[in-house]
Amino acid sequence: MKRTTTLTATFTRDWFGGSNGETTNVFVAKLISIIKGLVFNALGFGILIGIWYLVSILTDGELPTPYATFLVLWELIKDPFYDYGPNDKGIGLQLGSSLLRVFFGFTLGAIVAIPLGILIGASTICKRMFYPIVQVLKPVSPLAWFPIGLVAFQSAGSATIFIIFITSLWPTLINTSFGVASLPDDHKNVAKAFGFSKWKYLTKVLLPFSLPHIITGLRLSIGVAWLVIVAGEMLSGGIGIGFFVWDSWNALSLERVISAILIIGLVGLLLDRGFSLIEKRVTYSI
Repeated sequence: MKRTTTLTATFTRDWFGGSNGETTNVFVAKLISIIKGLVFNALGFGILIGIWYLVSILTDGELPTPYATFLVLWELIKDPFYDYGPNDKGIGLQLGSSLLRVFFGFTLGAIVAIPLGILIGASTICKRMFYPIVQVLKPVSPLAWFPIGLVAFQSAGSATIFIIFITSLWPTLINTSFGVASLPDDHKNVAKAFGFSKWKYLTKVLLPFSLPHIITGLRLSIGVAWLVIVAGEMLSGGIGIGFFVWDSWNALSLERVISAILIIGLVGLLLDRGFSLIEKRVTYSI
């Protein structure tokens, strides 16, 4: 009986954080912090909705009220995958098409940007050759590339993927080159002292050290890609969330436009949070 009591007490102490309840206090503190964060978030959204409602009243209903917009939003998400023809598809199909284009353009950009960034960061000659080109092309508006994409690929969909590829290229390339160039000399000397081959140096030292910078670049690139897809699809037409916004505007349905804006923002947030979680878990040690 005494042994059982001792084991129970030990288990309870270990589970709840010892006799002083340290773990319990930490848990309560984290819970309070989360609740405070949610309260402030709700307060911020409440203020935004209040301003939105006030503006809709002041404009005599030209801007739809939050309630009217949320009703339309509910109708959109209630049946997101209907397909009544080329110009009448559910919001789920529109989003799926846009995300597919973003995935292809973003992936192609990463495939080009990471090796090129490694070259620029590791080689002074490559940096002198390519970095000025990067600085000239990086500020160019994404939509300026659209006509070139149309001429090159003879397809509006491919042209949209092309502008996503071009604009998502730069953040990953620049962050990768910065990460590679930031490698301390001590790491290089250790690799040289142990006689690392070029491949082993690349895979065991250079890439692991640069990986956090690469992930940061990819996170920025996915945000840029999602930003560009809306404008690109407005020009290209067909199917996609950008076309949905433009088509809703032509139909004078501001409720659908605002609903699409909310969905675009939510998807962008989820993409960013996904890369943020990866970014927090990627560390380097030697």
